[in-house]
Amino acid sequence: MSGVWVFKNNGVIRLVENPAAESNGMNGGGSRRKVLVHLPSGQVVTSYSSLEQILKELGWERYYGGDPDLFQFHKHSSIDLISLPRDFSKFNSVYMYDIVIKNPNMFHVRDM
Repeated sequence: MSGVWVFKNNGVIRLVENPAAESNGMNGGGSRRKVLVHLPSGQVVTSYSSLEQILKELGWERYYGGDPDLFQFHKHSSIDLISLPRDFSKFNSVYMYDIVIKNPNMFHVRDM
């Protein structure tokens, strides 16, 4: 992951991928958008329905419980849980890298 981790006073951290653009108030015009790619098929994930289909093939199941604002998946063979914002427009590189880490050699994050 590239970027800068920003620590807030309340203990919350977040990854800023383009700190110069954010500090200048730009809306990401100078930064490149990231995409999640399923490596075996070369398919770019463009919706949660396509992501859900791929994750099901990898043994992940929908997890219904907890926060209604999250779209979640779990695997019976592990303690991992993938939590994503219900709104796909908020699906960013932090969530993409979480999927990459929990599915080695199956996904990759690329600049668009």
